[in-house]
Amino acid sequence: MRENGPVTSATGTPETPASPQLATSIPTPFAASLPTSSEHGGTPAVAPRLIATDLDGTLLRDDKSVSPRTIAALAAAEKAGIEVFFVTGRPARWMDIVSEHVHGHGLAICGNGAAVVDLHGGPGAHRFMKVRELARQNALTAALLLREAAPGAVFAVEQTYGFHQEPAYPKLHMEVPDTLAPAEELLADDGPGAAEPVLKILAFHPELDPDAFLTLARLAVGEHANVTRSSPSALLELSGPGVSKASTLALCCAERGILPEEVVAFGDMPNDVEMLTWAGRSYAMGNAHPAALAAASGRTTGNNDDGVALVIERLLADLA
Repeated sequence: MRENGPVTSATGTPETPASPQLATSIPTPFAASLPTSSEHGGTPAVAPRLIATDLDGTLLRDDKSVSPRTIAALAAAEKAGIEVFFVTGRPARWMDIVSEHVHGHGLAICGNGAAVVDLHGGPGAHRFMKVRELARQNALTAALLLREAAPGAVFAVEQTYGFHQEPAYPKLHMEVPDTLAPAEELLADDGPGAAEPVLKILAFHPELDPDAFLTLARLAVGEHANVTRSSPSALLELSGPGVSKASTLALCCAERGILPEEVVAFGDMPNDVEMLTWAGRSYAMGNAHPAALAAASGRTTGNNDDGVALVIERLLADLA
């Protein structure tokens, strides 16, 4: 998910923190990487049962709209019996943009796997079905380690129903924070919103290169949190150990009896890497980060050119 502009949110195998080393190889061109009747060394492609797609930089156009072609493709997939899961770094309160496009189950994976949310209630009525929190002690330890490794780093805290930040944290997000205080106070056991789980913390550095900051943070934080990024700026997202889009998607699929080879995934940024690796078929967008391009088994066109819809249409044509 590429989070352009004012976005708060905010990862390999499931339940394992991603490697700090980002791959940079580029896969085959788009024309050679659309789904075919046989993939992965000639093995017949398994009929898909679930489509998992990132939002920003993937399903959504740069203006944050869902194109008519994409809306039609999602509806056609659901009509064909293929579940569609939105899997995003966004917090639940930012899911209104796609709430009307959920069908059937109405579930979305938010916060890079930290929560499974039922969107059926519409704006302001989202229900948390599963929460995979970042323990406050882990969050505080990770923040202190990262601050020591990267002086100048500042932090914000994302909870189920709250958002808090340090005074020096820049105005990157839509909402006004509920609390301004140092990370040590925000993440204390009796800190703001102590009764609510912490979904993730956000770390921003005003000077470091985004990928360099990511690598440094993964080395510094270690097993205390899973570290990723989805923003073009040096904004990192820290979730609970083992929590990622992929690991939560794997849990949801296991509950449905859906195998990895029956999943088709789409993404564009480092926080999509585990999901793109885990799914039986995966597609990086034409506008994707090199790490996502290297992780995916295929490539489609960019988010502004309906890359997700293009693949879904081809999948459905193959099933006809």
